[in-house]
Amino acid sequence: MIVVEENHSYTQTITQPYLQSLARIGANFTNAHGITHPSQPNYLALWSGSNHGITSDACPVNLGSTPSLGSQVGATIYSESLPSAGYLGCASGAYARKHNPLADFTATRNSAHDKPFSAFPTTYADLPPVSMVVPNLHDDMHDGSVAAGDTWLKNHLSGYATWAMTHNSVLIVTFDEDNGTSTNGILTVIVGQHVAPGNYSTRITHYNVLTTIEKAYGVPALSSASPITGVWK
Repeated sequence: MIVVEENHSYTQTITQPYLQSLARIGANFTNAHGITHPSQPNYLALWSGSNHGITSDACPVNLGSTPSLGSQVGATIYSESLPSAGYLGCASGAYARKHNPLADFTATRNSAHDKPFSAFPTTYADLPPVSMVVPNLHDDMHDGSVAAGDTWLKNHLSGYATWAMTHNSVLIVTFDEDNGTSTNGILTVIVGQHVAPGNYSTRITHYNVLTTIEKAYGVPALSSASPITGVWK
């Protein structure tokens, strides 16, 4: 499961209590980077291995039958404040489609894959092979505070993080981009049963994260980036 937070750098977020606790029990990447600015191209990169020429947060984007993680492994996105499953509008309250790449691809822009966070399973074994959780604009640190976002993550997903440690599963917490710098340094932490805890200085981006997931499921990589290695036990 991937959780994507918003618009803050590694140094702005690693000091938060819950994120820091995840970093202690997981692989903490001290040299992780977003692809670009603003948000939307980063979500597309993480989900499909390319920004497809999208360089803004313009909405709507329709990439048709272009391959993505969703079409490769049947992935699902759980978006907080999505008004209804399969909703394709650009915004609704604190929901923003620019943070929901699944809605841009024909194979997954439907109610079976594009779900509100209220549909997130309470029995974690019922989750699809790959899922992404996107908090709303108040809870992803975009409009709300970093502290509030950290608390939301703990309140809603600490149960999954604990479960993943004993159920052959992985939680990836990352950020779309930093606070607008040229280095675009972000927090990325991977937690799970087969993850060796520690700080890792290998440079990674959203493309490496995507390739790692694709390699785990034996599907072709959608970018030329290498998978993340050296953190597994």
